[in-house]
Amino acid sequence: MKMYQVDVLSDNQEDISGGEVASAPGVKESATAEPRSDITGWVFRVLIIIGLALVVYTTFTGRLFQPLFQAAKAAHWSKLVVRPSLWWGIMGIVLLVIRSIAWVRYRPFPSADMADAPSLTVIIPAYNEGPMVRKSIDSVAAAFYPHDRLEIFVVDDGSKDDTWFHIQAVAQNYPDIVTPLKFSVNQGKRAALEAGFRRARGDIVVTIDSDSVIGRDTLLAMVGPFRDPKVGAVAGKVIAYNRDQGIIPKMLHVRYVLSFDFLRAVQSTYGTVYCCPGALAGYRRSVVCEVLDQWVGQTFLGRQCTYGEDRALTNYILDRGYNTVYQRSAVVRTIVPWTYRKLCKMYLRWDRSYVREEIRLTRIIWKRPPHALAIALLDKFVTNLRYPIGYVSLGLLVILSFHDPMTIVRFLFAMGMMSFLNMFYYLLREKSWDFLFGICYAY
Repeated sequence: MKMYQVDVLSDNQEDISGGEVASAPGVKESATAEPRSDITGWVFRVLIIIGLALVVYTTFTGRLFQPLFQAAKAAHWSKLVVRPSLWWGIMGIVLLVIRSIAWVRYRPFPSADMADAPSLTVIIPAYNEGPMVRKSIDSVAAAFYPHDRLEIFVVDDGSKDDTWFHIQAVAQNYPDIVTPLKFSVNQGKRAALEAGFRRARGDIVVTIDSDSVIGRDTLLAMVGPFRDPKVGAVAGKVIAYNRDQGIIPKMLHVRYVLSFDFLRAVQSTYGTVYCCPGALAGYRRSVVCEVLDQWVGQTFLGRQCTYGEDRALTNYILDRGYNTVYQRSAVVRTIVPWTYRKLCKMYLRWDRSYVREEIRLTRIIWKRPPHALAIALLDKFVTNLRYPIGYVSLGLLVILSFHDPMTIVRFLFAMGMMSFLNMFYYLLREKSWDFLFGICYAY
């Protein structure tokens, strides 16, 4: 079987008609940290248990939130705000305890072996990516995987820069496994992925963003969970490629570690990962074929859906009754926003798709097994109330602070306590002082 050392792609080009992320200048690559030793790990597990106990104690004794309890006994108008807030807070604590138990139970799936690895198609959509697309393709071609069972489609979605030049140049190094495709005009990421899906011959299809690079073991790790016929999609672990580029990338790196190694690990224990990310996701091709036309033609409020394609496809797969899981050992490093403007654009794009797909999920979630349904209902109820209740409670805290200035201090202390607790989850996985940036992110 043929393997490449560093470079691998193809010149059998095909012209077809029909999320922009610019490469960061001067980016310094950063690898994920190794997990801490077993002894240190147990120390942080104990600290997490102590932290949970402290949160529960301060919540139910009322010492930390005494002004809120007093307000609940006062005027009628305050009861309408305080009591729902307190109940929401209690449910949030219960959810955190459940998540912590599930997180301890999570284990990554065994990776596939070279000998029994299934046929695999990798799709890399690219738009105005420039030279960064070279690194993405190289990382896939250099990954450990039998090339007689691997094909790579790189789709230029009508780029206006030199992306196509870079795709062609690097593809010539790997003529056996890479097929470059080019749109004459920009059609969007969903259309680019569709072009790859319709040409895919592999039993498993992995999608990777063109501003991302994978580890050598990532492909074998991604296909491992598909040994279970109930698994329809797999989410990989996403970390920041450019975490050393500034404060914002450092904060996002901490957020990503918690989002994947904690939240998605928890969701994986009940087979309901809500979003398999575009940066690295794997799908059973037979399942994608069942939902492809629906996914491509998806509309919302009478308009064609052009964003949030990763979460939308995850929902379609959950709707078919398949499990979606998280594979911690499959790692991808992606370029994250390094300016506040880029950060806002990313969150706006995420939130637009979040609202749409949460509405869809309210119907899909009832098809999950009883234990998954129970946890998911609590999760979605608490999570989706955090904004209305949070903003109203914040307004009440400001009002109460005029009567008791310590109210704001208690509130900030509570935020710090919760962020420190989250940082214990982070420190258990990473050897890094970057946890301090996670605390800043919380505020």
